Amino acid sequence: MIKPYFPVREGQPKPLRVQVRTQVRFEEVDALGIVWHGRYPSYFEDARVALGERYGIGYMDFYAHGVVAPIKKMHLDYHSSLRFQEEITVAALLHWSEAARMNFEFTIRKSNGDLATTGYTVQMMLDRNQNILVVPPPFYVAFCERWKAGELQ
Repeated sequence: MIKPYFPVREGQPKPLRVQVRTQVRFEEVDALGIVWHGRYPSYFEDARVALGERYGIGYMDFYAHGVVAPIKKMHLDYHSSLRFQEEITVAALLHWSEAARMNFEFTIRKSNGDLATTGYTVQMMLDRNQNILVVPPPFYVAFCERWKAGELQ
């Protein structure tokens, strides 16, 4: 069991979760056939995009409401190497936050279930003029209300 980066507190809804499967491509490995460390954020991105699309909070949903959500912080922990043609599963969890931010946690597992990588990102919310939003925008508040009511599973 790995320790979560964002503990779930009492009264908060469970994290939202998606999984994507992919295969390590030749362009992602170094001369030793091992995935280069700088490629792992793109695996996280694949899962984050899938979660956003599933729940209606993707990048273009934010953009349509005049909001952008850049990554403020990223952290990765490497547990074991990935290799060319290896099948992997990337899981993304969106953790609850009252703030105008999104806390994503990620795990990458090999096809045999072994843990390869864990990490997280924190995305802040800005308006189109790059002003930091102190409170979440109305469309995200509505999303959070549905989440807290248990309507998003």
